[in-house]
Amino acid sequence: MTTRKGILLAGGSGTRLFPATRGISKQLLPIFDKPMVYYPLTVLMLAGVREIAIITTPRDREQFERVLEDGSQWGLSLTYIEQPSPDGLAQAYLLAEDFLAGSPSAMVLGDNLFFGNGVGALLAAAAARETGGTVFGYRVSDPERYGVLGFDAEGRVTEIIEKPENPPSSYAVTGLYFLDGTAPERAHAITPSVRGELEITDLLGTYLEEGALMVETMRRGYAWLDTGTHESLLNAAQFVGALQQRQGIIIASPEEIAYTSGWITAAQLLDLAAPLKKTDYGHYLEALVNDS
Repeated sequence: MTTRKGILLAGGSGTRLFPATRGISKQLLPIFDKPMVYYPLTVLMLAGVREIAIITTPRDREQFERVLEDGSQWGLSLTYIEQPSPDGLAQAYLLAEDFLAGSPSAMVLGDNLFFGNGVGALLAAAAARETGGTVFGYRVSDPERYGVLGFDAEGRVTEIIEKPENPPSSYAVTGLYFLDGTAPERAHAITPSVRGELEITDLLGTYLEEGALMVETMRRGYAWLDTGTHESLLNAAQFVGALQQRQGIIIASPEEIAYTSGWITAAQLLDLAAPLKKTDYGHYLEALVNDS
């Protein structure tokens, strides 16, 4: 079985979050008690992905390296790739082509948050498929903001349309894509849209035309939050804060996932918790060792 590699897309200029993002990458803004980038990073970790490319801007690269380092503290291997200009989501597969080296991939957008009972099993099932692609549909109230799924009378997906004026359904494609090793080759073959971007929907369409795209719908019980606006950023922080305080858990902790996955030892976890001893986050990590 070929090892699946990860892509975390954390580029862009964050203009929708100005002035908050004038001096910091959007994906490093806090969502409650941790940087935004922790949330998509741990999605890849839950899928069992340990080799991950962080795609970001030349300006922001140093910030990410300072926050995430090389990933070895969590049993990961992080590679940093610079994106000179944001030319569409499918561009990520061109930038990461050498990194992927023919491997299947899991790409997640840096401002997406996923949560739900059983989400790990859902991700693991997608990661286990070696050919074709898998994406996730989620019911939203404003589908015109997203790539939208169209269905036939039998419920089969027939099209994916980017930000349609008249959406064919209320199901948006989330910012999480499991694609096989042909993704870079397919990205080379598509042409820029009228917006001048390499659209991810066009790339996914090549899989759909071949009957090689699986669409999993995230139903009730799953949460998908796109934190690209001030309002959605606040909503995400309130969601995470309420859930953590109510249940006494930490969402999207790379330390916890690394420890429970056996990628780091109890001693290593305690070393990571030591600088955080004045926070609830640090106490939580210490309790993981004590409870086990």
